[in-house]
Amino acid sequence: MRAILVDDERENLDNLQILLEKYCPQVKVIGCAQQLDQAEKLIKLHQPDLLFLDIQMGRNTGFDLLNKLDEKLFEVIFVTAYDQYGIQAIKFAALDYLLKPVNIAELTAAVAKADIRIKDKMQYHQLSFLLNELKNAKTNLPKIALPQQNEITYVLVKDIIRCEADNTYTFFYLANGDRVLVSKPLKEYADLLKVHGFLRVHRSHLVNPSLVKSWLKEDGGTLLMNNGDKFQYPLPIEKW
Repeated sequence: MRAILVDDERENLDNLQILLEKYCPQVKVIGCAQQLDQAEKLIKLHQPDLLFLDIQMGRNTGFDLLNKLDEKLFEVIFVTAYDQYGIQAIKFAALDYLLKPVNIAELTAAVAKADIRIKDKMQYHQLSFLLNELKNAKTNLPKIALPQQNEITYVLVKDIIRCEADNTYTFFYLANGDRVLVSKPLKEYADLLKVHGFLRVHRSHLVNPSLVKSWLKEDGGTLLMNNGDKFQYPLPIEKW
């Protein structure tokens, strides 16, 4: 889970980050902010999964930050020294509400709850994507969902140059230069992409024939992909 921490006191940010690193290793802190405008920029830039938010921040409150955001796709855990904000936090549909000093058991419980909620959201979005693709299959270019630890990346099948096995993981190399790691074996994608013409040219490699640049007469036959990657393959393209 990618998290941003917001608190107007540096010491509180440091303490919370230490607790998360020690007791909640599934949380990766990607940013900290001591001011609301800074926090707003970080949230819009990084799109976190989880926000640890102080409530009383000088003359402002964490609620002011949430009111300024059009989209709130992240879960919120309020962290505050004042217990009178509990009802208002509930109205903002906070995932949890922690009082300072933060209790370790309560922190780990809140993070575990966040983990479940975020995974449920990912599964929901993946199902919605699948239903939408089936509904529009005749008019849309086919896409594939690539689930990662903190997000699901949707890519056009035509933009996949090749796939490469790495034990039980699979790397996807895309036309825009991106490389996406998915925790599923290559065989699963070989079966899925076979209907789109992808070829298993090696035990560890799956290629998109439409993105093969040439067949080279070297090393017993080599495929050259559009991005410069090469693979041994004994047959020229006319014999596929």
